[in-house]
Amino acid sequence: MAKAPVLTPRADDFPRWYQDLINKAELADNGPVRGTMVIRPYGYGLWERMQAEMDARIKETGAENAYFPLLIPQSYLTREADHVEGFAPELAVVTHGGGKELEEPAVVRPTSETIVNEYFSKWVQSYRDLPLLINQWANVVRWELRPRLFLRTSEFLWQEGHTAHATYEEARDFAAHIQREVYGDFLRNVLAIDFVSGRKTVRERFAGAINTLTLESMMGDGKALQMVTSHELGQNFAKAFNTRYLSKEGAQELVWQTSWGSTTRMIGALVMTHGDDDGLRVPPRLAHIQVVVLAIKGDAAVLAKVREIGDRLKAAGVRVRVDDRTDVPFGRRAVDWELKGVPVRVEVGPRDLENGTAMLARRIPGGKEPVAIDTLVELLPGIFEEDQALLLRQSRERRESRTTDVSTLEEAAEAAAAGGWARVPWATLGEEGEARLSEQSLTVRCLVAEDGSVPDDGDAPGNVAIVARAY
Repeated sequence: MAKAPVLTPRADDFPRWYQDLINKAELADNGPVRGTMVIRPYGYGLWERMQAEMDARIKETGAENAYFPLLIPQSYLTREADHVEGFAPELAVVTHGGGKELEEPAVVRPTSETIVNEYFSKWVQSYRDLPLLINQWANVVRWELRPRLFLRTSEFLWQEGHTAHATYEEARDFAAHIQREVYGDFLRNVLAIDFVSGRKTVRERFAGAINTLTLESMMGDGKALQMVTSHELGQNFAKAFNTRYLSKEGAQELVWQTSWGSTTRMIGALVMTHGDDDGLRVPPRLAHIQVVVLAIKGDAAVLAKVREIGDRLKAAGVRVRVDDRTDVPFGRRAVDWELKGVPVRVEVGPRDLENGTAMLARRIPGGKEPVAIDTLVELLPGIFEEDQALLLRQSRERRESRTTDVSTLEEAAEAAAAGGWARVPWATLGEEGEARLSEQSLTVRCLVAEDGSVPDDGDAPGNVAIVARAY
């Protein structure tokens, strides 16, 4: 008799499957205020690993971590017109504090360009202070009308980088470096998620920026998700906040700036990219639990052996959890770890002890096989690399197989509405065609050059638009 499915099958109802998995894998729960979320320990463990991997890459660029206040004077946001207009519908505003009405309302941080520039204008005096490279790990609030855990919540966690440079070229190159060497490397080599790197259209770029770079990934249902963005801010905020420096030639010059960010949305992307009908599948390089060692029964010899295996793997640098909760049925524990997507389960029972073996279950490709306990330390690195490569290959193959080259707006809309992506010449589409697509809830996710690279100019001949329905 077949076992009843734990999750709604993806093919039946992808959104319901997503919600089921978030709940049953114990990643997060809805918060008490609409649009907020409680990130549970297993979900937060994923975020901590993302933070660690990203933070190391960010620091390699020379950026340093800092912290800016959560509450921002409302007047700061009004100094840059496009910025305040872009964020106005999403703002949460504090008008009272300490039982009194505030002299000036304070905005709960939606992003920090304005408050960062208030302090950059104090810290930057001469060319010797540049480049100024700052990163912040924080929370932000953007009032969300259609919340979905991890993907769109009124409060979420993120990192936001802010930099000031002496020249346009330095700022442009730094924004591109972040997109390619920090974000691109992290997505491909840690999350095992394939992406298209491109340039946002004027309609889609960040409010207050002169250019936005994006990495767009295809989810399991064929929709697009904006994974990360990196913005060239030009001198817009520098003008608004008078952020100037004394050049080598003795002239007062405005700085050129960038900002860039990634969020807990990546946990949602992880679920929708790698999850299957049995739960999550976590790439080994990301997993904060790479191996769980399960005691099948609770006799003393088995418990001693699983703890010994756990110690041996930990000493070898494996991130391991020993599950010796034999008061909980083994089948239930195995299903729970499968839902959570731990790459490898090592299962040990009395019969295994007699043979000097353990049952090794691989979550990512599936399957079980007995292996000699003494060979585990030797076997696991190769298994981890195989599984990491498999997830990235599956992500890439999904995007390639469900992307269609078309020549008209109508064909692009048809391909995207059918659950895939369309590549259409930007010259054919243009801003008018982009507006028509938006009426069908379709967007131009980004522009790429004919050879697939990121174009230097949004209107360069040969640019191709990636059209999709998006989260």
